[in-house]
Amino acid sequence: MEYPLHLSFKLVALARQISVRDAQSGLVFYVKQKAFKIKESVTVFADAEQTRPLYTINADRVFDFSARYNFADAATGNYIGSVKRQGMKSFWKAHYEMLDGERPMLTIREENAWTKVLDSLVGELPVIGMFSGYLFHPAYIVTRNDGTLIMRLEKQAAFFEGKFIITKHAELDRHEEARALLSLIMLILLERGRG
Repeated sequence: MEYPLHLSFKLVALARQISVRDAQSGLVFYVKQKAFKIKESVTVFADAEQTRPLYTINADRVFDFSARYNFADAATGNYIGSVKRQGMKSFWKAHYEMLDGERPMLTIREENAWTKVLDSLVGELPVIGMFSGYLFHPAYIVTRNDGTLIMRLEKQAAFFEGKFIITKHAELDRHEEARALLSLIMLILLERGRG
């Protein structure tokens, strides 16, 4: 897949749906979050028609600030990793850890908490709030345990929809890349609810 990747939310759907496209506009993933579920449940497909599931993402508990979201291969059901919000560390500034079993592999951190706060506040203002998507662009960085920058996710200017871009800054193996992308998708779904 060719970077940067472009993510966009479908506007008309009751359940959240995200299209992930590569630099050549080819569909990489089509993500569907199940509506009205007590526990988060997300399916990642290879096609927009939702006929070829690739991965599933399921929360380990009901509505919890520190829930763990487990990734599984849709064909075999085999566990391939997980991401967990770091409770109180995420209260002000988003902080997630990507895990392989119980071992932390990568970290996602919000670059600047004030950007998201301002985006959220301005978004609530009548009329002006419609333009907040053009003004503020929260960003998140993915790093290895040694601090090496791997990927960066940034919100893009958009009117009435969510658009994001993922840039890659270091080489990853196939499994590490899959875990990182699934973690960023889950982060978008969770943080979008926070503002």
